[in-house]
Amino acid sequence: MTPQRPVAEGLFEWPSDEPRVIGSRCGSCSFVTFPAQGACPRCGGDATTPIPLSRTGTLWTWTRQRFQPKNPPYIGREPANEFEPYGVGFIELPEGRIEARLAGDINQELRIGMPMELTVVPFATDEDGTEVLTFAFRPIES
Repeated sequence: MTPQRPVAEGLFEWPSDEPRVIGSRCGSCSFVTFPAQGACPRCGGDATTPIPLSRTGTLWTWTRQRFQPKNPPYIGREPANEFEPYGVGFIELPEGRIEARLAGDINQELRIGMPMELTVVPFATDEDGTEVLTFAFRPIES
């Protein structure tokens, strides 16, 4: 079995059959942020609590990333000619909007307002062969 690791610790629950991304809620004003933060960007309060966010939401807007992002912050190690395009979208969760990779074929049919669910997908491979995983949202099959 290939060793695996999340792209960043504390970003999403893993391993899990029903993963969730981890945000934070401000104890003063109840504002929710993603990713989790130690201070509230709305009121400046420092009493935040990590919370798992909802697994499902709706596609608020999206685009397709057809060229390799600048490295860093992109951590992919593939040469530019081997880059695999992917979708990126904003998902409206009950707690607020978050930006996420979109799982599935780059040319899949997407529409604003469609129901989406969280999944975990391969992102890159470390130099030692460890598979790096990240969170993504995919359309909910109807």
